[in-house]
Amino acid sequence: MSSPNTIKETLNYFKNKQLLTIFCFGVASGFPWVLIGSAMTGWLKDEGLSRSSIGLFGLIFVAYSINFLWSPLADRIKIPFITAKIGMRRSWIMVTQLIIAFAALQLSYLDATNQLNLMAMFGLIIALAGATQDIAIDAYRIDSLSGYDNNIMAAGSAMATAGWWTGYAGLGSIPFILVSQPNWHWPEVFQILAAIMLVLIITAIVVSEPQSNREQVLDKIEADYLNVLPQYGKKSLLILFILPLIFISIIYANIGYPAWPESIIASEYQFTFVTFLVVGLLFIFLQQLARLNKQLTIQNTTNNNYQITVTHRVTAWLLTTLVAPIQEFFDRNGTKLALSILMFIFLFKLGEAYLGRMSIVFYREVGFSNEDIAYYSKMINWATTIVFSLIGSVFTIRYGILKGLFIGGIAMSSSNLLFSVMAFVGPNKLLFAFTVFVDGFTSAWGSVAFVALLSVLCNKSFTASQYALMASLGTFGRVMLGSYSGIIVDWLDGNWAFFFILTSLMVIPSLLFLYAIRKPLTALIEKQNGN
Repeated sequence: MSSPNTIKETLNYFKNKQLLTIFCFGVASGFPWVLIGSAMTGWLKDEGLSRSSIGLFGLIFVAYSINFLWSPLADRIKIPFITAKIGMRRSWIMVTQLIIAFAALQLSYLDATNQLNLMAMFGLIIALAGATQDIAIDAYRIDSLSGYDNNIMAAGSAMATAGWWTGYAGLGSIPFILVSQPNWHWPEVFQILAAIMLVLIITAIVVSEPQSNREQVLDKIEADYLNVLPQYGKKSLLILFILPLIFISIIYANIGYPAWPESIIASEYQFTFVTFLVVGLLFIFLQQLARLNKQLTIQNTTNNNYQITVTHRVTAWLLTTLVAPIQEFFDRNGTKLALSILMFIFLFKLGEAYLGRMSIVFYREVGFSNEDIAYYSKMINWATTIVFSLIGSVFTIRYGILKGLFIGGIAMSSSNLLFSVMAFVGPNKLLFAFTVFVDGFTSAWGSVAFVALLSVLCNKSFTASQYALMASLGTFGRVMLGSYSGIIVDWLDGNWAFFFILTSLMVIPSLLFLYAIRKPLTALIEKQNGN
């Protein structure tokens, strides 16, 4: 995967005008995290709310971890009156940004002390719209760059990462600067934030829509399903009901198992029960899907005698929208390689997820103050991530995505060991700054290659669906398994040094998977590059 590009030729990739658009969309992607994260937390804290009440607002971020559930809709549903004029990607981006701006403005009219429920509702609206905006923005990035060779994907990944951190950390400083001034209060600050969101919409207005034959491909798939579903009889109803049940079960688990019947099943078995339920439903669904696909290969030409009902049309639409993207990924790559790729995606950032979940707790227990954390952890991380995202992309362009992943993975693993050194040394600010610098550098390097790989693996007809599915799998460890990081620290009796050594070792399985599939994955990337 080595590239013959010289440094000059590599840097020429950054002259592509699409990269400026991707950077601006990255800013818009990171900005909602300010609205429902740091700014809202600061507002609630200033209003004197308890830590537990503020912490509950963190549940709204679940929308970002399960956005793959509705990501296929961004490939299929046209927004009335808007999509026809400006295109699928731009219409989804613009509408979600308008919703974010509207919800932020509504927050400015609320009393945080007496209208906490309404604040949570509008915060959830921002989270849902922001997560949906991410789906459309990622799809736009991949669609707009897919006409070039794969090297441009690394440059696009770097610009997206730099934009996200600019929106999150750069623009995220504005509310705290404003609220520290005399006569400025949080409601007025949120009006400014809503105005900033409206300004960010300009990008979606002025850019052009990427070209795609997505609609024709999806219509053909749906027609094929309608050709065989009438022969399938009442079994089509089974498919129609199983899909929503699977989705509802996943959502239910991610929002904390509300109204769990503890009198029947103890709460400690929640995850196990729902997991077995989802696996069982998936098994039944895959059986039915295999039979249906067998019918598709037969292509019976006597189907004109069958009546196509509303049930058939709804089932065909759901299969085309929700199932076809996953099936295409497995058909294109083969089951063995597809599963290996997904396992690598799941494992690659698991150690980083465990470290990230416990980092603030670790900093405080070691002896650093909130001011130390804000200055060293946040500000240094922002600058480092932006700079080394660009440097990492240059390396990835010159030497290939797989080498970028190997180097990034090894570097991320090694940087975790510095946290073990911090655990021994104690609250040394120079060591803290150096550790955060190295961690930000290695994380940015690995992220560029990782995002570039996911982008290359997408089929252009299912960009939104496939990218969101793979990206969500990559964050699953952070959302679901990362919560066990505190349990591991307690099990180790607070031995932070050994805990960080474990997080360093967690990257090894992913690199072994990557090494095992390097040849077929290289061939796949080169094939995509040829297309």
